Amino acid sequence: MGSTQRPVRIANCSGAEPDPGRHMFNQAKYGHVDVITGDYLAEINLANNAEAYHRGEHTGWIPTCWEGIEMSVELLNEKRIKLVVNGGCLNPKGLAEKTHELCKSKGLDLTVAYVEGDDVLDRVYDILGTSTEEKLPHLDNVNSNVQLAKDTKAFLDDRGSMPIVSANAYLGIRAIRRGLDEGADIVICGRVADASPVIAAAAWWHGWAETDYDKLAGALIAGHLIECSTYTTGANFAGFFTHDIPELLDLGLPIAEVEANGECVITKHEALNGFVNADTVICQLLYELQGTIYLNSDVKADITHIKVEGESKDRVRVSGVRGAPPPSTTKLAVFYKGGYQCELLLNATGYATAKKFALQEAQLRRQLTVWNLYDKFDILDFQWAGRPEPNPSCQLASTTYLRIFAQGKDKAALGKLAPAWATNAMQHFSGFHCTSDHRTAAPKEFLGFYPAVISQSELEESVNIISPKQSNVHKSIVGPPKKSEPIGERISFETENPVDLSSFGETVMAPLGDVALARSGDKGANVNFGVYVHTEAEWDWLRTFMTKTKMQELMGTTWEDWFFIERCEMPDIRAVHFVIYGPLGRGVSSSKILDSLGKGFAEFIRDRFVPIPKKFIGKWESHGSALAKL
Repeated sequence: MGSTQRPVRIANCSGAEPDPGRHMFNQAKYGHVDVITGDYLAEINLANNAEAYHRGEHTGWIPTCWEGIEMSVELLNEKRIKLVVNGGCLNPKGLAEKTHELCKSKGLDLTVAYVEGDDVLDRVYDILGTSTEEKLPHLDNVNSNVQLAKDTKAFLDDRGSMPIVSANAYLGIRAIRRGLDEGADIVICGRVADASPVIAAAAWWHGWAETDYDKLAGALIAGHLIECSTYTTGANFAGFFTHDIPELLDLGLPIAEVEANGECVITKHEALNGFVNADTVICQLLYELQGTIYLNSDVKADITHIKVEGESKDRVRVSGVRGAPPPSTTKLAVFYKGGYQCELLLNATGYATAKKFALQEAQLRRQLTVWNLYDKFDILDFQWAGRPEPNPSCQLASTTYLRIFAQGKDKAALGKLAPAWATNAMQHFSGFHCTSDHRTAAPKEFLGFYPAVISQSELEESVNIISPKQSNVHKSIVGPPKKSEPIGERISFETENPVDLSSFGETVMAPLGDVALARSGDKGANVNFGVYVHTEAEWDWLRTFMTKTKMQELMGTTWEDWFFIERCEMPDIRAVHFVIYGPLGRGVSSSKILDSLGKGFAEFIRDRFVPIPKKFIGKWESHGSALAKL
C-alpha cells in the first residue's frame, strides 16, 4: 500500500477451528477495520484429516473458515476490507477456488489468492535421506541439556509401521505480502506461522522493507497478542474472577492497531462484549513463549524490555520490542502414525482411596504379566485425578477417579487392557464403581508429533493470484529471507541482585495466585509458564522467590529428573518466565497427561501455597475494580 502514518487496524476472527464464522462477520460489521486475519490451525489440525483428504474424503479446508467467508464476503467487498486466513489448511488452493467462484457468482470486485509451499509430505522422505547433519533435526536440539521423551525419534527408523501422514512447514510473511502488494483482497493460506498474517498485513500497509526488523518484530508480537481468539478480551484469563459472569459471555475478538514504527494498541469493537486491559494483554503475551526471543520465519523479536500500558478503556499500548534477522530455518510439524492408545476410568469413594487405587494398579499389572502382555505396552500409566474432600458434604465431594492410560504398537495387546481389568472385576476394592460404557478402552490409532526444523531454502513458498475475470492463475515464488542469522541457545538465568526475602516482613502461607497472575501453554513436548505481579515491591519479591529450584519444587510429584528448566525475566512487565522441557512427552497428540496442551499448568502453580509477605495479601480486594477499568 505504501507509506502511511495512520495505524492499520487488523482484526482477528479466529484462534482455532471451532470458532464460528460469525466472528469474521462481526469484526467486519461492528466498526472500522482494514484487514481481518484468522488463525484456524492448531498443530494437530492438518494431521487429523490428512489421510481422509488424500483419499478424497475430506475437503482439506476448515469448515468454519468457509462459513465465515460465506457470511462476510459481501461486507468485505462493500467496506474494502482485506482478508488473510490460514483456513485453507491442507487445501488452500481448493478453498481459494471456491471463494473465487463465490465472488464471481455475487458479482463482487474481489481478487482471491492462495499461498502454497508449506506442505512437504511428498518430499519428506527425500529430505530425510539427504540431510547431512541429522535426519530431520528436532526443534530442541539447540539445547544440549534437553532430553527427549522415550521413542521421540522411533518413527525415523521405522517407516513401515510408523509412516508420516503430514509434514507442514511454518511459512512467514513473504508470499502473503507479495499477494497483497499485487492486489489480492483475500489471501487463503495453509500452515503459516500464527502471527504471519498480521505481520504481512502491517508490512504491506506501511510499506516496510524486509530489513525493518524492529517494525516487523513489533508486528510479530501484535500478531501473537490477537491470534488466539478471545484470549485478550477475557478468555483463558487468570484474573477472570474479578469480573462478573455476564462480562465473560459471548466475547468479541481483539483488534491490533499497528503503527508505522511497529508499536501497537490492542483494542476491540466497542459494540462487542469483553474487555481489554493490561492484564489480559500480559497474560496472552506470556502464552506459548520459549523465552525472551520469539521466532518467526522473517524476524526475531526480543521482548526482554517489552512494555504493556493501559491507555484508556479497552486500549492497551505495547512497545519496547526489538527485532533481528530471522533464522535460516523454520519449524516443520511432522505427524506420523504412532501406534494405538486406550484408557479406562474407574471411581473410588472416600476412605483409604490411595490404598484402593494401589490395589487396582497391582491387580492390572499382575494380570498383564501373567498373560505375557505387560512388555507390549509402551506406556501404562495410572493417574489419580482429584483428591476426596475431608468430611465430605456429599458423595460426589468424596469421589475421585483413576485414569488408566495405555499406548503401544500392538493393537491386539492393548485390546486386552479391559479384559485384564474384567478378570479381576469382582475382586475390586470396597465401594468401586464406574460407568458401564467403556468405549475408551477400545484401542484407537494415535498420531505422534515431531517438531523439526527445515531450511527455508528447501521450500517453494509461493502466492497464486486468481484473475477475477479470466480465472487464470499467476504464480510468484518468493524464496527464502535474503538475510538470516543462527537461532542460538535460549537465554536462561537467575535474577540479578536478589533481595533478602526476610526484608519483606511477616509471611503467610497462601496460594501464589493471591499475589500473581500467570499463563501457560504447550510448545511441543514442553510447557511454558509465565507469572507476573503489579507493583515494584511485589516484583522484587517474585524475581527473588521464583528461582529454577523453586519452580521444580512447586511442580511437586509432577517433576521428573530428566526434565530441564530455563528461566528468564521481563522486568518492564514484572514477569518471570519458565520453559519446562519434557512434561508433555511427545506432544499434544500423544501425550499421556490430561492437560496435553499445558493450559492448566499455570493455574496449578498459582494454587500452590507459598510464604507470601503479609503486606501483599488481599491485593484483589484493592485491585479488582482497577483490573476491569484498565
